[in-house]
Amino acid sequence: MQNNIFSGLFVGQNFVTIKEVDSTNNFLKELASNSKPVIEGTVIMAESQYAGRGQQQNGWHAEPGKNLTFSLLLKPAFLAITDQFDLTRAVSLGVFDVLQPLLGHQLRIKWPNDIYYSDQKLGGMLIENMIQGGQIKNAIVGIGLNINQEQFPKNLPNAVSVKQILHRDYDLKILLSEICRHIEKYYLDLKAGKISFVRNEYLNRLYRLNEEKVYRSKDGIFKGIIRDVKDNGILVVENNNKEEIEFSLKEIEFLN
Repeated sequence: MQNNIFSGLFVGQNFVTIKEVDSTNNFLKELASNSKPVIEGTVIMAESQYAGRGQQQNGWHAEPGKNLTFSLLLKPAFLAITDQFDLTRAVSLGVFDVLQPLLGHQLRIKWPNDIYYSDQKLGGMLIENMIQGGQIKNAIVGIGLNINQEQFPKNLPNAVSVKQILHRDYDLKILLSEICRHIEKYYLDLKAGKISFVRNEYLNRLYRLNEEKVYRSKDGIFKGIIRDVKDNGILVVENNNKEEIEFSLKEIEFLN
């Protein structure tokens, strides 16, 4: 694949495809930790990933050659460590903006970083930040999206693909190029100080925002309404007593 399909300034201008790898995040992390510097915007795409990971070691299944499984390197030293969730926002928005014209209003970003169509998972991302000297030296952004796969294992009951929704195949390389361009746009918004804009855009696209739904926490099952995501990425849910409760990753489960 030629680099000239990438129309952005830097994301994807250094592009590597791999036939098979355990995880593109692991591959890129190892590359970035070597003595030779890796340029910002480097994209590693795998045809097959046999140990893809989601948040906190959740597995990720992808049929070889059917889906997008890739990682990209960013160097957001300009971002305060306390604001690192803004990177999650920017990446989620970049993916969302490419898929939404295809899939319509049922597409949403599920907190913190999954892409949902209706109540089914279309994809997700895993961002691993390497912090050095009080700065984010490197951010490894891993993205997995179900594109042309038609069947999923039974242990993934709510997975869905673009092909299952629209009944046609999509060119993975064109989608990859568009996603990289849109991620770059939001990343540059952050770099230009447009943090409030990125935060508002993320919130406006949030799955279940201002809707009463059922959740599970350590205190049991409850009905709640997602009201906000704090600057640091904490989810704010209002319960039946009109109390706003804050949840970090893995402290709340979304029930259908």
